[in-house]
Amino acid sequence: MGLGRLGAALVAAAATNALERAAEKLPKENRAPFERTNHRGEAVTLLEGPVAVLGALAGVAAAPSTAGRVKAAALLAGSVSGAVGAYDDLAGATQTKGFRGHLGALRRGEVTSGAVKLLGVGAAGLAAAALLPRRSKGFGAVVEIVADGALIAGTANLTNLMDLRPGRALKAVTVLSAPVALASGPAAAVVGAAAASAPSDLNERSMLGDCGANGLGAITGTALAASLPRSLKVLALGAVAALNLASEKVSFTKVIAETPVLDKLDQWGRRPR
Repeated sequence: MGLGRLGAALVAAAATNALERAAEKLPKENRAPFERTNHRGEAVTLLEGPVAVLGALAGVAAAPSTAGRVKAAALLAGSVSGAVGAYDDLAGATQTKGFRGHLGALRRGEVTSGAVKLLGVGAAGLAAAALLPRRSKGFGAVVEIVADGALIAGTANLTNLMDLRPGRALKAVTVLSAPVALASGPAAAVVGAAAASAPSDLNERSMLGDCGANGLGAITGTALAASLPRSLKVLALGAVAALNLASEKVSFTKVIAETPVLDKLDQWGRRPR
């Protein structure tokens, strides 16, 4: 990892740690809206989400060797996706889930907080993609922008789908970001923020929620869109789209639990079952 990318990771980790300590000192009444019950029935806080996203954004902003347009795209995608995710965390109802559920509600004239989040993340992905530098022009550029926007938004949503067990979403964004972190300040910033957030998440004191998962996932998607060659980007988009579609019918938690290698990775660092 170059010095610039290492600096982005270190800034993101330091900012995340500092913000986490500050969040722990908030008055109880300010922390209460973020309190949730996890899969064990224990209380956790969703404050990890805004803390991790702000930490990652600090790392992106501090990356000295990242092109200005790439930096702007990552900042836009991460901040907007994190913001609409936070809205869904605080205002959302749990009865309506998935693309099908939220689109069905829209057809009935009901605008769910999840629909607002999906539309916001999609718009942020397209806007970020439009900011990325590209060589093609005209119709070819439009096709690339739509594809990059889909990759950014799809990665954000896929990360959110992983946030069902401690550390799972953080491991997912780290695995996706690590291969391009050597060349991408935004990817390095995500790795730094994820590493700093991991102890609290794995020990089940906190969770990313929609804010953290969508925000970190959108920055990761932007890094992939900006760094991967076209052939690998097509493969990444296909995989991300397939997994998002599969989630409508398949339980990732069940698949992971029934696959020994995936289960071992999923359990790594977590409290015993």
